[in-house]
Amino acid sequence: MTSEKISLGNLTIFGLRDGFFYLDGGAMFGVVPKVLWEKIYVPDEQNRIKMGLNSILIQTEKELVLVETGIGSGLDEKFSNFYSVEREPGLEAEIENLGFAPEDVSYVINTHLHFDHCGGNTKRDENGRWIPVYPKARYIIQKGEWEYALNPCWRDKPSYMRQNFQPLEAHGCVQLVEGDTRITQGVEVLKTPGHTSYHQCVKISSGEEVLFFLGDMVPMSAHAGLSYIMSYDLYPLETLANKKKYFDIAIAEDWIVAFVHDASLFFGRIQKKDNKYTCVQLS
Repeated sequence: MTSEKISLGNLTIFGLRDGFFYLDGGAMFGVVPKVLWEKIYVPDEQNRIKMGLNSILIQTEKELVLVETGIGSGLDEKFSNFYSVEREPGLEAEIENLGFAPEDVSYVINTHLHFDHCGGNTKRDENGRWIPVYPKARYIIQKGEWEYALNPCWRDKPSYMRQNFQPLEAHGCVQLVEGDTRITQGVEVLKTPGHTSYHQCVKISSGEEVLFFLGDMVPMSAHAGLSYIMSYDLYPLETLANKKKYFDIAIAEDWIVAFVHDASLFFGRIQKKDNKYTCVQLS
């Protein structure tokens, strides 16, 4: 696995991966023709592209905040083979390799509750029961997303797996929020509908420096172009409006951005030239 470490004021932020999986390239790039997107992401023989299962771990003076938990360990063989999941050693091991334990995490933030973003919220214990992977953490989820995940529409139902989130309620570790909310010093969630109605991004601030975790609003650096929007998005025009809004702020205020599904890039910056948005690596 690969990881990356950056400093943001008095915060330390680690880019970590639960692994990789594969999804259809056409679905990932929506209305953009294959002749364009395949120049950026070369598909396999099944038209799939390799995608990262990226998380960030924020180390403050007193707390650890984990954003996204990847796909997790609770996959059956058929599911894992279908998506060609690669997750050795997995997110827990990545965190432990940094010298931390799951019990050290104070907050877990899920941008939304699709299986590839919250699958590592829970795991089975020795008796086969689903328990929190991060037992002392508060799991931060938009209230509307939680309610929708329990009763999704038919189109979205395959993306929600209740074992990834519902057991958290019985353990008393769910913290439902509504809209833009400060989580702890330097960390806030901002509601950014489009991919789902209650998708949230994460803004991390230290002094004048900001890192913005884009979630599935902009899953990969290849999605920097405004028209590059996933077919999975329930409300693509809202995704488009939010992308432009936050891209313009990110450029004006020189934010760092973080990507949840880029297979090679954790962090970058958004640029605009000739009225086109692109992403560049951190210098």
